[in-house]
Amino acid sequence: MAVDVAGPEGGIVARVSAQLQAIPATYRSIMAELRRVTWPDRQQIREMSIGVIVLSLAIGAIIAIMDFVLQQVLVVWIPQIFAGR
Repeated sequence: MAVDVAGPEGGIVARVSAQLQAIPATYRSIMAELRRVTWPDRQQIREMSIGVIVLSLAIGAIIAIMDFVLQQVLVVWIPQIFAGR
């Protein structure tokens, strides 16, 4: 009993074959696009990396301060208020 793989779209084999034939053109297109990219130099990479590290540390410090304040309010002050101390 034969299975019919050809459907209204032309079949699975035809679609896979078309996709495989498109790989070299896709590769050439990607390589052409990468040649047009303006790559950063070492100094730009260093500056951007330092900026990311400083920003990450600043956001971490803000989160740590907010955590400390909220912990004091929710864990220490509110129970003291309702405990009547």
